[in-house]
Amino acid sequence: MLRTPLKKIYLPFTIVLSINFLAIAQEPPKLVAGFPVNYDEEAIPPYTLPELLTLENGKKVTNSEIWIKERRPELLNFIAELQYGKTPPAPKSIDYEVFDKESEALNGKAIRRQVRIYLTENSKDHPMDLLIYLPKNSTEKTPVFFTISFTANNLSVDYPGIRVGEIWNREGKKVKADQPTAFRATNVEQFIDAGYGFATVYYGDIDPDFKGGFEFGIRKEFLGSGETKPQADEWGTISAWSWGLSRAMDYFEKDEQIDASRIALMGVSRLGKTVLWTGIRDTRFKMIIASCSGEGGAAIARRDYGENIKHMSDSSRYGYQFSSNYQAYSTHVNDFPFDAHALVAMIAPRPLLLQTGNTDYWSDPKGEFIAAQEATEVYELFGEKGPKNNEMPAAGDTSLLENKLGYYMHDGGHGTIPSDYPVFIQFMKKFL
Repeated sequence: MLRTPLKKIYLPFTIVLSINFLAIAQEPPKLVAGFPVNYDEEAIPPYTLPELLTLENGKKVTNSEIWIKERRPELLNFIAELQYGKTPPAPKSIDYEVFDKESEALNGKAIRRQVRIYLTENSKDHPMDLLIYLPKNSTEKTPVFFTISFTANNLSVDYPGIRVGEIWNREGKKVKADQPTAFRATNVEQFIDAGYGFATVYYGDIDPDFKGGFEFGIRKEFLGSGETKPQADEWGTISAWSWGLSRAMDYFEKDEQIDASRIALMGVSRLGKTVLWTGIRDTRFKMIIASCSGEGGAAIARRDYGENIKHMSDSSRYGYQFSSNYQAYSTHVNDFPFDAHALVAMIAPRPLLLQTGNTDYWSDPKGEFIAAQEATEVYELFGEKGPKNNEMPAAGDTSLLENKLGYYMHDGGHGTIPSDYPVFIQFMKKFL
């Protein structure tokens, strides 16, 4: 098979500010899973990135039609087979139970809806609870900010009346979610005040997030005859979570009060990778907000800064989240037929916001910025803008929210902080 020509040799260089940040930030790990971690820009070996606008047969992509009909399908196949793993098709029918249809919430500003979606056909196994808030008395269908959460709905949103869910504990058992967690609850009211709905699901309802969790999650239900685990090119846990998000979209399309053509999907860290992959494989999602998705997400893998494929795909860590093929590239990443700039470009021409933190060295915020710069050429095929000709912004700079391919970096580390949500709303008001 022909490989795409490579472009742009990146040479290591020094950013003085990064030294200052490292001096005042919490010391990041230098050895993970037995593999060293690099945080020195000068230690990054030269690398080349695969061409986005060249087909496998050498033909150039000169317009959006060629991108959509020829180049995008090539990349989609690579990403599915070699990184996240192929997902099964949607069920022929979706079965769900609306057990809380229209409860008044947020001091009369909103209505609350709770829906149990069954992820297997003709069975009540594998339920996923979807929590929804919508502005009260809205006369039009409502666009929705939809997030996938690390904890049960009643803990990710701290309001009364929410069904108490179950979560997976560190021992690999499901327990009642009736104790406080380290995860900060989301302020839903800010979305309602801005005219948007809010929805969330717990990722553990789809597939457990631990090695061996396959035995309890949705993937086990789709094994072929005689199989005991997914094949090398089939879904890891990230693809399972992504598949579950598509089942939530199936429901949104049936809800007469929700504008399913205007769903902004957001996730953090490994769930940032999940929403990026979801936006790639399911183009029904209008907007993607990927927070600190890092290695395996929006950060350039070939940079070898912070977490790399060795750390990510090691069987003792997060190998279960990806297709088995992914680990094979941990020792020869330069043979990977794509990189993170392709993942970012695959969202085009829909709006995508990459949100990072300036001291999140582990996730390589600069690597995400470079990916966005490189992906701009695909957005330009559609007449849209990205940060190609911009310098990397300082923390708190919102100027790149004016681009459909946006980038924002808060002052701080990994994940989201309360001040990020008004930025998300600003981006939504611009493009949703």
